[in-house]
Amino acid sequence: MSKPTTTLPKSKNEVRQIARNKRARFDYEITETWEAGVMLLGTEVKSLRAGRATINDAYGIVKDGEVWLINMHVPPYEQGNQFNHDPVRTRKLLLRGREIKRLIGAVERQGLTLIALELYFKGSHAKIRLGLGRGKKVHDKRETLKRKEGEREMARALKVRS
Repeated sequence: MSKPTTTLPKSKNEVRQIARNKRARFDYEITETWEAGVMLLGTEVKSLRAGRATINDAYGIVKDGEVWLINMHVPPYEQGNQFNHDPVRTRKLLLRGREIKRLIGAVERQGLTLIALELYFKGSHAKIRLGLGRGKKVHDKRETLKRKEGEREMARALKVRS
């Protein structure tokens, strides 16, 4: 028998990362994070197991008491047939009722945004980490860059001394 091309996590809590939004923490000030399940079709799961997805433009909205993920791109499964999925379809997120109520309050009243931070498999389930954040202004981004550059210079100086 041949080995499968992708390996499944061995335990329930083992995490295998699929995609990460690197610009999210640069563009937004993240105040809280949530882990949510994602409702997927069969060919989407197979495409994710192959490690093919992008969440750079993905964000969440709350509509009719449910949370939806918009702009997550999961390319069609190569061995799929006519029943393959739409790559950028809106996907439902699975959260508890009290979590959804908190999100409704934060998104609608406080004007915060739900940003997709990372997509991963936890056990055999596809999960997405959402961040609740407020967009940074240009001067905040410059401040972040200065702080990171200062940390790099300190690390270099310590490395040279030791």
